Amino acid sequence: MSRWEPDARGRLLRAALELFSEQGYDATTTAQIAERAGLTKTTLFRLFPDKREIVFQGQGMLVELVTTGIEDAPAESPPAELVVAGLRALSGAHDQENREVGRTLDPIVAASRELRERAVFKRSAIVSAFEQALVRRIGDPRRAGVLADMGVRAYYTGYENWVADDGQHSLTDHVLRELAAYEDAVRQM
Repeated sequence: MSRWEPDARGRLLRAALELFSEQGYDATTTAQIAERAGLTKTTLFRLFPDKREIVFQGQGMLVELVTTGIEDAPAESPPAELVVAGLRALSGAHDQENREVGRTLDPIVAASRELRERAVFKRSAIVSAFEQALVRRIGDPRRAGVLADMGVRAYYTGYENWVADDGQHSLTDHVLRELAAYEDAVRQM
């Protein structure tokens, strides 16, 4: 594979996942990832500050999606519809390739303390973006915080179920099913 072929980020992700699966996260070096991807270490470090960030490269996009989904919802949308708009935008960007990445990545993250800590930071960034977008729309920080927490919990649980599911349901289907279950639980309080 030529060093000048497109999709360096995708190639680095695929190479990192292969190597992490083969020899573990801690035993894998950035030099090995770059070599497997057919790139130089300089290119890797131009794109990512470390090997951990190769795995979490989609965080910025997810934050932008949830923010845009809420901001673009119709002006008259009640808070529950704003949450659904954010979740649809967030989950609608995932396809079958993302499902396969999740199947490979989830056990790697579970086995690495460093990656688990980074995953918590990613989740926190998504919750924060969700909450801030809701505050701008509904004006109530307390309500926005609770709704953002519930929405992101629905997203993550729906994602876990989607990755494990071999059916034809989309991530959005799984996420909205989780959200409905949480809404039912809140009504029973």
